Formats: sequence, C-alpha cells, structure tokens
Amino acid sequence: MEALEILLQPSFWAAAIRIATPLIFGVLGALLCERAGVLNLGIEGIFVAGAMAGWLSVYLGLPLWGGVAVAALTGAAFGLLHAVLTVPLGLSQHVTGIGVTLLATSMSYFGYRVAFPNVTSPPRIEAFRPLDLGPLREIPFVGPILAQQTALTWLAFACVAVVGLVLARTQLGLAVRAVGDNPAAVESQGLSVTAIRMGAVVAGSALMAVGGAFLTMSAFNAFFFGMISGRGWVCIALTVFASWRPGKALVGALLFGAFDAYQLRLQTVSGGVVPSQIFLMLPYVFSIAALLVAARRADYPRALMQPYFKGQR
Repeated sequence: MEALEILLQPSFWAAAIRIATPLIFGVLGALLCERAGVLNLGIEGIFVAGAMAGWLSVYLGLPLWGGVAVAALTGAAFGLLHAVLTVPLGLSQHVTGIGVTLLATSMSYFGYRVAFPNVTSPPRIEAFRPLDLGPLREIPFVGPILAQQTALTWLAFACVAVVGLVLARTQLGLAVRAVGDNPAAVESQGLSVTAIRMGAVVAGSALMAVGGAFLTMSAFNAFFFGMISGRGWVCIALTVFASWRPGKALVGALLFGAFDAYQLRLQTVSGGVVPSQIFLMLPYVFSIAALLVAARRADYPRALMQPYFKGQR
C-alpha cells in the first residue's frame, strides 16, 4: 500500500516535474534539430557545457537570467559547430555529434579545473527559488505541486507551447519540417536548405544548454562532474517516443520524471531489501519499453541524417 500511496503525494508529482524540466528543454532541442533533418548527438556535451557556463557566469557576478542567456549562447555556439560540419560540409552526423559531446564535456571540465584548481567541493550560488503563486498555492493537491516550481520550469512549459505553435502554424515551422522531409522541394521554392537546417540546429542546441543550466541554477546550486548522468541520451530516445511532436515530448519527459521520482521513493519503502541498483535502472527500463512500443508507429522525418547539397535531386 505504501508504494501506491506515493502516487497520491503532491511532493512526488512536484519532484517528477522538477526531474522532467531539463528533459523538456533537451527533447525540444533534439526535436527541432531532427525535424530539420539533423541528428544532434552532441546533446550530452551541450548539457554539460550549458550547466557549467550558466553556473560559472552567475558565480562571477551575472544575474540568474544572465546565466541562462550565457548557457543558451554556449549551446548555440556548439550547435553552430555541429551545423557547419554536418550541413554544408555533409560530414557524418553520428561522428560529429559524438565529437561535439567529447569536446564540450572536456572543455567544461577543463575550464572548471582552471577556474578552481584547489577547490575540493564546488562553490555555491544563489539559485532560482520557487515562484510565489499567491492564491494559486491554496488549490487542493495542485497548488502545493505548482508552488515548488521555479521560473525555469514555467519557461520549459512555455517553450513547449511556442515550439508547437511555430512548427504547426507558421511558415517558418513549415520550412523546418519540409527540410527534414523533402529538402529539394524547399530549394525549389527559393529557400536555403542550409540556412534553415543550421538555424534549427543552433536554436535546438541553445534549448539543450538551458536544460543543463536548470540543473546548476535551479535543481542544484553548484556544478559537479557527472551531474548530467545520461540525460542527453534519454532526450534522444524521448524524441522518437514523442514522434517529433512537442506535446508528446512533454508527456514523455513527465513520464520519465515520474519513473525517476518513484524509484527514489521506492528505495525508502523497500527498507534496503532490494538492491538500490534495481531501482536506479527502472526509469530506463520503462523508457526502453515505451520506446519500443512507440517506435513501431513513429513517423520519421524522411530526410533525417541525409546530407543535402544545393542542386541535388
């Protein structure tokens, strides 16, 4: 019974949303890239770079939103590198993405060691605090859940709406979707496939980096090695689960967040009878199972991972 009672606790759902927030940013970023036909396996490293850049800039004196902006610009820079190598040059998106991950991660760790050579524990910053929702806090069950969320979580929800609206209802979104399905048709309309794809990768990478910044500026108040813990790869899987749709991406991220929050509480309920490693792997097992079911019906962008050069038919 205690295992079921966990699902009725507002604190559980508040934790699920917090865990899901960086995944929401990451999966939206991956979705934008892949909708335009570019697989961005640099996401794991971009998460690390965003977390490090945002936290360090705040530590050095920038306001919190300034740190978010720095993180986004850092992600955009790595996204531009990935875009230049894969779009106009047509290099392997798999190899380039892994290279970006290694580069971004190594640069972040190196930068941390240079900035704090003799520090044994990471310095702390004043992180985002939960927003004061006023009377909304008094809403039964829902109020305590929402009252524990910071501004970055609300920004993540807003980004889902904006990305969904842009992709579905604007000419820019139509162009992004078209270059991921039929780039030759886009070029025939006088549009630049290269510019659209590169712009989507840069914008998507900026969102990924903000997801990393959430961890150091909202979930925690410091940067430490290994804190990303595979979240970038989870976002790649969630993109397929979501069939490249922002609304389903939000649902997938919240499901993973709920699985993760649930396993943490199950460890307490079990009293140490079951090895903790079993609980730690549960969110990933559930994600793989959901991915296997969803992938059968997934409508892939038809030009995903296919380089395109001007004049090609």
